Amino acid sequence: MEAQSKEAHVENTFTDLSHINVRGGDGGAGCMSFRREAFVPRGGPDGGDGGHGGSVIVEADPQLSSLIDYRYKHHFRAERGTHGQGARRHGSDGSDLLLRVPVGTVVRELDPQTQEPLYDLADLTQPAERIVVAPGGAGGRGNIHFVTSVRRAPAFAEKGEPAREHWIELEMKLMADAALVGMPSVGKSSIIARISAARPKVADYPFTTLVPNLGVARAADGQSFVCADVPGLIEGASEGRGLGHQFLRHIERTALILHVVDLTGGYEGRDAVEDYRAINEELAAYASELALRPQIVVANKRDLPDTADAAHCLREAAEADGRAFFAVSAATGEGLDALVSACASEVSRLRADLAQGAPELDLTSTWERDRQRRERRLDVVREERHVWRVSGPAIERMVIQTDWENDEAVSYLQHRFERSGLDAVLAKAGATNGDEVRILGFAFTYEGADERGDSEDAAPDFDELAVDELAADELAGDEEGDAQ
Repeated sequence: MEAQSKEAHVENTFTDLSHINVRGGDGGAGCMSFRREAFVPRGGPDGGDGGHGGSVIVEADPQLSSLIDYRYKHHFRAERGTHGQGARRHGSDGSDLLLRVPVGTVVRELDPQTQEPLYDLADLTQPAERIVVAPGGAGGRGNIHFVTSVRRAPAFAEKGEPAREHWIELEMKLMADAALVGMPSVGKSSIIARISAARPKVADYPFTTLVPNLGVARAADGQSFVCADVPGLIEGASEGRGLGHQFLRHIERTALILHVVDLTGGYEGRDAVEDYRAINEELAAYASELALRPQIVVANKRDLPDTADAAHCLREAAEADGRAFFAVSAATGEGLDALVSACASEVSRLRADLAQGAPELDLTSTWERDRQRRERRLDVVREERHVWRVSGPAIERMVIQTDWENDEAVSYLQHRFERSGLDAVLAKAGATNGDEVRILGFAFTYEGADERGDSEDAAPDFDELAVDELAADELAGDEEGDAQ
């Protein structure tokens, strides 16, 4: 009983798929304040900025081998920024929250309703690669930023931006050089136990292995490779039958497939060639690229009687497909040395080809650029004949940070709309004078750029922009211009 409980505990500590809820810290509010002290007439505004909220960051850590840290805890929050104060005292930024995951983890955005993946955020295949999954809210600017030649005493400041909350998926795919695949109980665990220091559970019943096992195999010439023992597959695994979907993901990253076939046919007396064909069909159905992956066919249990004919037929089938064939015995160790040497040589060759074809790159900056591009997106949708819905993180941030009880702040928001090119985007989409424009829970009346006499410079270059995307330079330059 004690041994069984220990085995169950080991299996329960392996987690390769988790859904977690992440939220950055809210931004602190800017301060509306004026310098007031003796002998300093007309001291002017001196409200400090609010601090930015902390971000939730996912980072690849080579020391981790499972997503067990996210099995029971699903909500993660970064620290919020503090509010600005008078005398130009800025609020402090919130601390970032770092979530460490194993190398080989794919991060995806989830639909908030169905919890189905929408798109990939990052594929963290290198140590220390990271992705910001929940950026902190921007801190509101104090009234010192809104001084102009005609507005000498701005009596308003920006609110802090609330951080976005959403669900993401973490999916770990093993980063192994070779993977042992095959039907249940064909001897995969026995083989990895023989060729490496891994000690998986071995028993004579199907689905003994419930979690992937990793081991380092070393050939006689000193070459080594990482081998993964993947739980058994059955027909229909690509459609989710058995444990298929749970573990087929771990084969995707391997450079070499070691296809293990039981020459005895197991308890059911299956045909070895049919098993070989069935597993290959499942691999191809799950991901067509797997059908082209280098593969070595391993016929196990050759030490048992009446297996010579099955070995001969399987060899013919494997060689007809252009694949190397090895007949071995996990029980006696026969043929395993030759198999390990062949695998080590093949893995070494595949590594060299990969190194020449495409050098490994840290894509952290690429993931961040993609995230920032999504942040700048602007969608314009016609809800009714003369009603438009505008949405997008950047434009919504302007609305959220506005103090709607302050007339000066509302007037300044309209000025920001003009500078960002929103009116020109609406005009290109087909909005006409007098139409209603809705952003979040607020409604505005579209007056049209020509009616207000705006300069042509305020509009973005539509030859290079789509109608549903706001000009990045306009949004980025808006805050810089205000600061000046």
